[in-house]
Amino acid sequence: MAFLPDIPSRLAEIGAKALQWLELIEHLSGRAQSPLGKSWLTALQPSADAAWIDSQQQRNAEMQRLLASGGFDFRGIFDVTEMLDKAGIEGAALEALELRAMIVHAERVEAWRQIVRTPPDAVREQWPGIEALSSPLLSYDLGDLLRSLTGKIEPDGSLSDNASPELARIRRAMAQQHRAIEASLRRALAKLSDDGSTQDALITVRGERFVIPVKAEFKRKVGGVVHGSSSSGQTVFVEPLETIEHNNELTRLLDEEQAEVHRILVAMTRAVAAQADALLLGAAILAEADAHLAIARFATEFACVRPTFAGDAAPAHPESAGGDFELTAARHPLLEMRLRAQHGSIVPLAIELPPGKTQMIISGPNTGGKTVALKTAGILALMAQSGLPIPADRARLPLFIAIYADIGDAQSIEQSLSTFSAHLVNVSRIARQADHDSLVLLDELGSATDPEEGAALAVAVAEHFLERRSWCIITTHLTSLKVYAAKHEGVLNAAVGFDEATLSPTYDLRLGVPGASAGLNIAARLGLDPAIVANARSQMTTQQIDIGRFLDDLHAQLTAASSERESLDAAQRSLDAERRRLDQEGRAEQQARTRQLERELAALIESFEAQLRDTVKAIGDKTVAQKIARDSALRIAQLKREFSAQFQSTVVAHNPPPTGGANAKTADRQREPKAGDLVRLQSLNREGRIVRALDAKTFEVSVGAMKMRVPRSDIAEVLASAEKPPSESKRRGGVTVASAANSANQDYMTSEINVIGRTADEAESEVDRFVERAFLAGLPRIRVVHGVGMGILRRTLREFLGKHPHVTSITEPPYNEGGQGATIVELRQ
Repeated sequence: MAFLPDIPSRLAEIGAKALQWLELIEHLSGRAQSPLGKSWLTALQPSADAAWIDSQQQRNAEMQRLLASGGFDFRGIFDVTEMLDKAGIEGAALEALELRAMIVHAERVEAWRQIVRTPPDAVREQWPGIEALSSPLLSYDLGDLLRSLTGKIEPDGSLSDNASPELARIRRAMAQQHRAIEASLRRALAKLSDDGSTQDALITVRGERFVIPVKAEFKRKVGGVVHGSSSSGQTVFVEPLETIEHNNELTRLLDEEQAEVHRILVAMTRAVAAQADALLLGAAILAEADAHLAIARFATEFACVRPTFAGDAAPAHPESAGGDFELTAARHPLLEMRLRAQHGSIVPLAIELPPGKTQMIISGPNTGGKTVALKTAGILALMAQSGLPIPADRARLPLFIAIYADIGDAQSIEQSLSTFSAHLVNVSRIARQADHDSLVLLDELGSATDPEEGAALAVAVAEHFLERRSWCIITTHLTSLKVYAAKHEGVLNAAVGFDEATLSPTYDLRLGVPGASAGLNIAARLGLDPAIVANARSQMTTQQIDIGRFLDDLHAQLTAASSERESLDAAQRSLDAERRRLDQEGRAEQQARTRQLERELAALIESFEAQLRDTVKAIGDKTVAQKIARDSALRIAQLKREFSAQFQSTVVAHNPPPTGGANAKTADRQREPKAGDLVRLQSLNREGRIVRALDAKTFEVSVGAMKMRVPRSDIAEVLASAEKPPSESKRRGGVTVASAANSANQDYMTSEINVIGRTADEAESEVDRFVERAFLAGLPRIRVVHGVGMGILRRTLREFLGKHPHVTSITEPPYNEGGQGATIVELRQ
């Protein structure tokens, strides 16, 4: 059984030493909980197989979800191969501690099997990669094994008394025998202690026999067997005659115990061997799962992202898509770890090769971060192709078949090579092997030799890799390489930042411009004799001076432009925030005024209705009074609906829609509207919800509590797709009412009221108000939930509703929709 990753299409070369790959893997493996997980990570290598990389990235992402929900304890799993080979031998017995370790391993495997069968909510149906990895384990069941072994082995490796009934019996007998022996020896000691024959009043053991110490001169006085003497010879250890039989019986019981223990261990070993396949398979699966959880810890700690590769599906945000080589806010993981340990922070890098460019020339002063940028690109490419998330905000990379790196001091004393010669040997080998699917990283190309010859050689090497279409990043101080980059279409200049005022690097990377080495400026600021600096400047050609001055000016302009852009962005953010605040205040004030008008209107209507009721009561003829009351109620309801519609239209006309709809999707705005869509009406300049399509050119639209028929031409745009009605409700005084976050969106009214638990009078009052609201909202029917109980509330409400002027009929719903516990009420239209 393989406990290490099966990596297809390994890269031909990865520059492991130069890019500190092994150091990174060591840090990763330290986050694993089991030796198997550590070994799995230690063996991890990058691959050129896109499917394998994708599966690893998927499993890592899924384990991050599991980690967020609590993770899993992988401690206790180990390579069980050797123990299972031993257990497979007929009649063999594993040691008790070995069996205990196997039990812990089996517990972890079974716990993982259970979590895969019934995942926690955080990962349910969201971890197909881990389910595929673990699915072979689902056909096994280690429950019986654990039930038969758990609790039978103590932490010190001894068997517990309940390991078997026979063992419990033997140990009870042994305990009884111990007590008999102790009593026998105590009696012997009591007889001898009076005349001083005993050395000490204690019981000891010699040769697994319980004895008492007796002074040598009195040994003949004690009848029994002598089992040796002390080192001084003054004390002998005697087993009294009356104790011999007890000790013999204890010895026999000890032999029985050992035989029973061996029998139990053999049986346990046989049970373990019967589950060898599950235990081996579990070790292999949990080894990889532990490794992925360790990677998830790293990804969470360092805010890593899942990279994409050239040739993958288009990015989710096409407007932000760059070239095939793009690292946004990238961070070198080892450097970030070191800076965190020193309570510092890392400066993220943007390393990008736009479409059509395969080579980047990074220039700038010493200590400015050129090598850091080079190593960051290299190690993140290795991580991406090893299936690891990488520390960046966004990453898109080509799929390389080899990564070559020539970084640092390559001097070799053993081979009698100078630094230049060693670099040249390495670059020569890379030049022969690298092709269009390779990433080549060259640090300080052309250095350590004559500047003119080194510059010519560096340009020639760079051109070679450009012709081979290899992906290539080169750091340099050479002006000729900067000029070469400016002259060739497929090459991009880049510069690392350096603050000459403080003589410190900024570690940022500016794309599209070369960097100035600034060696003489730094020397002057560090206090070198001005005469020496002046002499050095005089040695430079006019062209070199002009280029240096131009680069200094260019970087000064870039710094000023960057600062100005940041100021403009801050000002724009401030203006946006102020506009949003004013919009919110204006809408809040308008809504408050609208609610106040609605309250005043409701008060006037209630006052009018009260006066009407008083007038009706004054009519002597009861039949006439009832007819007038019914006709008046219908007329009042009709007038209220008409007035409410006019009121809402007025509010709509004076309440322009919020300006926050600019982010609506263009596709939604242009498509044909359908029931449930939120739309903007051109005539009212207000949002409304489509209730239904009356025909191909006419829709019924609700705006607040008002419903209206509008032609298709009046629908200016679709603002949002169809939404489900609010699923949550709030209970106020036992009545179920719809909840909304703000009054501008209250275009949905629930069609059900729940009055269970209310008195008859309370329920009648609540239902009356609800019917009124439903009638004004234009609902065709409502459902009143009153429960069954004694039937009093049902009868009261049905009698009341049967006489209500807004109600046309009442019916009892089917049993599966409430039966006698509810009433369906049809409203007048």
